Amino acid sequence: MHSENVIGSTFAGSELLVGKTFLVELGQKSQVPFVSFSNLGPTIFPTQNPQNFSSSVKAIAAILQEFEWSEVVLIYEDTEYGNGIIPYLVGVFQDIGIRLGHISAISNSAEDFEILRELNTLTTMQTRVFIVHMSTPKLGSRIFVLAYKAGMLSKDYAWLITDGLSNSLDVMDPRAIDLMEGVLGIRPHIPKSKDLENFKKRWNKNLHLMKQNSLASDQVSIFGLWAYDTIYLLSMATEKIGLMNTSFFKANYSGNSIDLANLGVSQIGPKLVNEILGTKIKGLSGEFHLFNGQLQPSAFEIFNMIGTGERVVGYWTLEKGLSRNLGSNKGPRNKLKKILWPGDSITIPKGWAVPELKVAIPKKMGFTQFVEIHSNPHTNETKCLGFSCDVFFAVLETLDFPVPYKFIPFINENGESAGTYNDLLYQLKEKKVDLVVGDMTIVANRTSYVEFTLPYSESGVIMLVPIKRDKRKNLWIFVQPWHWDLWLAFISTLIFIGFVILIMEMKPQTTNTTFQGPLRRQLSMIFYFPFSSVVLPQRESMVRDCTRFVLAIWLILTIILMQSYTASLSTMLTIEELRPTFVSVNELRRKGCFVGYQNGSFVKDLLVHQLMLNASKLKPYDTVLDYYKALSEGSENGGVSAIFDEIPYIRVFLAKYGNKYMMTGPTHRTDGFGFAFPLESRLVSHFSRAILRVRENKTMDDIEKRYFGHELTSQSHADPIDTSSPSLGLYSFGGLFIITGVVTILALIVSESYIWRTVRTVRECSQRCLSSKEPNNTKEAAVEPTTENEMNAIKQSPVQEIENSEKAIASTSNQIEENISPQQEIIEENN
Repeated sequence: MHSENVIGSTFAGSELLVGKTFLVELGQKSQVPFVSFSNLGPTIFPTQNPQNFSSSVKAIAAILQEFEWSEVVLIYEDTEYGNGIIPYLVGVFQDIGIRLGHISAISNSAEDFEILRELNTLTTMQTRVFIVHMSTPKLGSRIFVLAYKAGMLSKDYAWLITDGLSNSLDVMDPRAIDLMEGVLGIRPHIPKSKDLENFKKRWNKNLHLMKQNSLASDQVSIFGLWAYDTIYLLSMATEKIGLMNTSFFKANYSGNSIDLANLGVSQIGPKLVNEILGTKIKGLSGEFHLFNGQLQPSAFEIFNMIGTGERVVGYWTLEKGLSRNLGSNKGPRNKLKKILWPGDSITIPKGWAVPELKVAIPKKMGFTQFVEIHSNPHTNETKCLGFSCDVFFAVLETLDFPVPYKFIPFINENGESAGTYNDLLYQLKEKKVDLVVGDMTIVANRTSYVEFTLPYSESGVIMLVPIKRDKRKNLWIFVQPWHWDLWLAFISTLIFIGFVILIMEMKPQTTNTTFQGPLRRQLSMIFYFPFSSVVLPQRESMVRDCTRFVLAIWLILTIILMQSYTASLSTMLTIEELRPTFVSVNELRRKGCFVGYQNGSFVKDLLVHQLMLNASKLKPYDTVLDYYKALSEGSENGGVSAIFDEIPYIRVFLAKYGNKYMMTGPTHRTDGFGFAFPLESRLVSHFSRAILRVRENKTMDDIEKRYFGHELTSQSHADPIDTSSPSLGLYSFGGLFIITGVVTILALIVSESYIWRTVRTVRECSQRCLSSKEPNNTKEAAVEPTTENEMNAIKQSPVQEIENSEKAIASTSNQIEENISPQQEIIEENN
């Protein structure tokens, strides 16, 4: 078998793109497998994906997740190899929430000053984690030497090199290796084995025999091990297919050139490729398998550059992820060993740092309690004073890291405000500033181009109007303290109490003549007595104790009601009624009134687009004094009828002019004041947590009292003063009426229990009378009259019987009364 019929050519270690491309095309035309070696390992052509960085990128992502780094910068060489990793990084990072913040492409032909300029640009960014992906040791050495000059190999920085440089550290510039202390790297793991040790011994022996004076190291590079395993794999694949059809159509040569169009096709090439791809061996470099035409290492080792050497701090495998030991994932909580970071630091870098922030602050003509700019023309220094600025300073003190900053006032060349608050926020979108501090209101339409922190002051838009004073003048005001249902309940209770007292005091056995007499007198006492008892004590007119008890309950009820009535009526008669001149936006719109708002505020958009007010009826104002003058003049005299603004500003105004103006109407809620950052700024979460800590302690209260003397951050506001004193209703005294009714009924039952005994006694006496009449009638019916005198007596007997019956009934009544009197006396004594 001729070797050229099995493998057309084997090209090892070529980095020349032109030569590599030619050989790939040559192999495709002739169907002869072509094997290339690069930093990714051996690759067989033709394949669908000649560069596959999936395994190494997953190992890098695991390291970033371990240290909770959410954003990185990629520095790569501008070659096919360097660009090939970008799609893999973007895809994997997107799945785990890591952001590729910046990409820097470095050409092999770039000058040092060009590389240094790019590195200096990277230092102005917040990200401090850098991934270096290069295959050229010379360019990699220049990167780290220049990074050291730029101060990027110091504390708080983190560097990670891919296997492109990790496999070539032995040929890098020693100066660069010395400066790379603290750098992390990944590379395919080469497991120790007896075959590998024997190979190294043979290598060293043969090397010294060839060059006895050579100072070559006994370390075999990973490329040499891959080449050895590749040749071994090819030989095994060739043996498996045997001596089949090895014919090969000869190429047409024209001088020293090759005609690719007429190039022959190998009959054994495709089968050999399939056999190579399906063969797995355990070589010197470990498990060796060209998956999809490319070597996919089963494990990566993670090392830390210390001095001029390396220290393995962990491993990564697809099955177990990160681990300290390759054989087991059990162990300490930290998945990697202790690492020495750049700058001789053992503290894990947080992955980002804050450069000097350009903090923009608004220029305000009024309400300087919130933000005020003080500029020193001699030192060109700008200071920020006011409530919002003090909150910003308190937040900076609460942060876990220092934040350098520089105030930039938002002013024009004349020293005036350069625009509205929306214009100021657009400075963030255009990346002219890094942060906006001030009384910036968080509204929905602004969040599309900036990102706000949590609010440090709650807010809402409300209407400010003058107070309308009016003393109450009403002929029937005396009936207004009570609602109609309470008046009805009082009158009904008065009649009920009078009726109960009448029942208990009009007994024949009592000596109380007040409730005796004609029916008209008794009915009048039902109304008169309970009413008069409130003014004139009537205890001496009461005979029975139960009546006195009921009267006492009635007096308690009337005293409570009279006190409530007096208090409510006094309020109505003595206090002026304070009412807003306007209570709704609809009223302002209907009457065509002018409305004011704070100049530069978002409130104008709210009034026009949400409250549907005519823009021609809106007037901007700057200061508290402007508000006062405009409201004092009114719409008729060139002012306004109402002003719409946020509650904190309204509170500042009312603190000075609160006796003439008031807040009214519904509150149009907003999320309050916050600090603004560019979109996706990592500082937002840290500032938000710091704001929560400031609001939870007394710092915020102290700042509010310093500038306003009262609580400012509360959403609640004073409701309009309403002195109409709503009438007292039955519900407020329902329990008292229920108690009065129940107690009165119980007293009536106890007092009048003699009625039932009287009825029972009368029934028994009536039955005895009826039973005594029956024998006499029978006896008289048996006697027959015989004489005239007897006949006269018989004629007169009906009249006599009636008279006798009346006497008998009178006698019986006397006996009943004599029997009942002692019992009644006992009952009255008990009562």
